[in-house]
Amino acid sequence: MKRLHVHVSVDDLVQSTRFYSTLFAAEPTVVKDDYVKWMLDDPRVNFAISSRASRAAGISHLGIQAEDEAELAEVYDRLRRAERPIVETKDATCCYAKSDKQWIADPQGVPWETFYTFGESTVYGEGSLAKLTEVSEAVDRAPSCCEPEAIQTPQPAAACCPR
Repeated sequence: MKRLHVHVSVDDLVQSTRFYSTLFAAEPTVVKDDYVKWMLDDPRVNFAISSRASRAAGISHLGIQAEDEAELAEVYDRLRRAERPIVETKDATCCYAKSDKQWIADPQGVPWETFYTFGESTVYGEGSLAKLTEVSEAVDRAPSCCEPEAIQTPQPAAACCPR
């Protein structure tokens, strides 16, 4: 069964960990100096927060976590039918885990990560995957771990109502 993934960038990891532990009535399953994750069953979500200096606070990205390679293949097939640029990374080290994943942006530019995790890592992420620069027109630079901005996203539309 697939699991929704939500990753939020935060300014204060300790304060945010207390808040989300209270909200979820659960302790985190992974705690690092710069990253905390809850694997919840009710609601079924992989909820992560991180305090990476390169990101502004707020929603970093959304995703779908597959439990096995067959589920991941099913989700990958759906992404291909979405007719949007996709960035695929095999054996990626990201968020203290080893995963196969694909990135796609929705029509509004919201980054979505689809992935299957098959191992743990002692580091947050490993350097860039330069080979991806030729995989898709969606890549405007070689992405590092968990950097969905590697997907070109449309520019936001102007506000409809002037203030």
